[in-house]
Amino acid sequence: MVRVVAMPTDTNAAGDIFGGWVAAHMDLAASTTAEDRAGCKCATVAVDGLVFHRPMTVGDELNVYTRILRIGRTSMTIEVEAVRRVRRTTTRQKVTQGRFTFVALDDNGQPRAVDAPPAA
Repeated sequence: MVRVVAMPTDTNAAGDIFGGWVAAHMDLAASTTAEDRAGCKCATVAVDGLVFHRPMTVGDELNVYTRILRIGRTSMTIEVEAVRRVRRTTTRQKVTQGRFTFVALDDNGQPRAVDAPPAA
């Protein structure tokens, strides 16, 4: 899980929090999940179904949750959900969700099996 507060420098021209900022935190949370599972460096290779439901505003807390959906030979698909907690309240609202696909990499940057033993 990732939890971070949106700041004024994270806004777009309309004054809302930039969608790319939210997506970047989703990618960070998903990559941590992928690397924890694979035990090695992992690279994002695809993002699918990223749909924004509502904007975030300055001061909102972004909470990002992950869940592994599929593990292949060298890749994993991780479901990621981003939820905002409205500033100074207990109100929580889904902002977006998506599926992030990662490939496990060896020390030379080549795909390796997710369940491969660590390099010696």
